[in-house]
Amino acid sequence: MASGKEYLDYVLEQLSCVDGITFRAMMGEYIIYCQGKVIGGIYDDRFLIKQTEAARDIMPDAPLELPYEGAKEMLAVDCVDDRDALCRLIPAVAAELPAPKPKKKNKGELL
Repeated sequence: MASGKEYLDYVLEQLSCVDGITFRAMMGEYIIYCQGKVIGGIYDDRFLIKQTEAARDIMPDAPLELPYEGAKEMLAVDCVDDRDALCRLIPAVAAELPAPKPKKKNKGELL
C-alpha cells in the first residue's frame, strides 16, 4: 500500500520547526532527509525513523517496525502529533547519523 500525499504533508507541517527537512518520493513512499541525511521515511502512512541512541532516549517505548519486507527495522514515531517532541527528536537523530557519502561521477562525466 502506497503512502498518501496528505499524510506526508501533515508530517512535513509538523516538521516545519526543523531546518533542512526535505523529502523524495520513491516507489509510492517518501524518504525524509534532515540536512542531507536520510533520517527515515513515510511507509504505508507510518512515519518511521532510523534507530539511534537519541531516538531511543526520546521515544523509549516506540515499537520497531519494518518499512518494507527485507529492510532493517525502524522506530515508529509515536509523537507525530507532538510538534515540540519532533523538534527535539529529528535534529538529535540527524546529529548522530554520518554525513552522506559524496556521489560518484559516471565514467566519461566531465569534472
